[in-house]
Amino acid sequence: MAKQPGLDNRSRDNSGQTRAKNGATRVGTLRETYGEKFAEGRRSDLKLDNLLDQTGSSSLSEYLRSQKK
Repeated sequence: MAKQPGLDNRSRDNSGQTRAKNGATRVGTLRETYGEKFAEGRRSDLKLDNLLDQTGSSSLSEYLRSQKK
């Protein structure tokens, strides 16, 4: 039986957990999923880990929630 895709079409592991985005993922790549305004004003070669450190976010989900305010 095929597993259902997770959030943003990320795959799930055997326990059903959605695979986390890798901290080395670049902002430019994330803009393909979240739109051109994702991390607006930041370089496209900035890594996700660095973006999270700079914004004080512990995860991509937390960062996205903070940007909706």
